Amino acid sequence: MRRAISLTVFILVVCIAATSASAAQAQSGSISGWENRVRKTTSQQPGWAVPVITPYSGIVQLIRTDIIRQYTSTRTLTMNYGNGKGLNLIPFYKTEVDIDLPPYVLHNTHPSLDGAGDFSALLKYRLFAGNELHGNYALSAQLLATGATGSYKNGTASTTFTPTIVGGKGLKRLDFQSSIGGTLPTQSIHSIGRTISWNSVAQYRLKKVFWPELETNSTFYFLGPHDGKSQVFLTPGLMIHKIKLRAAETSRLALSVGGGMQIATSSYHAYNHALVFTARIGF
Repeated sequence: MRRAISLTVFILVVCIAATSASAAQAQSGSISGWENRVRKTTSQQPGWAVPVITPYSGIVQLIRTDIIRQYTSTRTLTMNYGNGKGLNLIPFYKTEVDIDLPPYVLHNTHPSLDGAGDFSALLKYRLFAGNELHGNYALSAQLLATGATGSYKNGTASTTFTPTIVGGKGLKRLDFQSSIGGTLPTQSIHSIGRTISWNSVAQYRLKKVFWPELETNSTFYFLGPHDGKSQVFLTPGLMIHKIKLRAAETSRLALSVGGGMQIATSSYHAYNHALVFTARIGF
């Protein structure tokens, strides 16, 4: 009951923030006010591509979906459609709200059952930022809430909260971004455990739209069945960012696509490697 109340409160806060902003925009004039605020907010931060896996250090407004194909050492295959991504909005200045849809997890082994994963929502605030002409950096804080809504054990066994700090710095065509956060279950802490996730990426802009990158994706386990273990993946990838879908100079409608290959480099790992494909429509 406690975990349900905690998640409900968080989701209500997120939804109220989004609907309040929508109502304010409707009263003040229309969609143009929202678009102007998004344009102003994003113009004050670097225009880097959102990495394949590592959280972005700025804030964005887009629709996103991922597909992940995971392989284990025993050649077990797991497909994850959606990867818990969804709608990212900028309802207030410097503020991002994400409503993430449950992924669908498909197994090829018995007795694992296919089914939907967990529902989640995220609240993010950009603390500091400067575009390429004013320092070329960004720093944000975010809080992710994930509910134990998955079917057939395709999600977490408890509601979790994940506070994270994300920062980045650019040097001409090169940028570095890094995030660190901890996943905190609200129940069954000793049986589930806590984790710290540390993701980092180096990106380089080639020509106009090509962003090759190299990521490290690390997870450190505390308590729970994997206490004391760590998992590290090296992930080379490429983002194509961004392909404008409208010719108008002021239009934000654009497509970004990309992918990468996670390769396990630690002795302990839940899977050997994974192919990741991602697609986003910014608006």
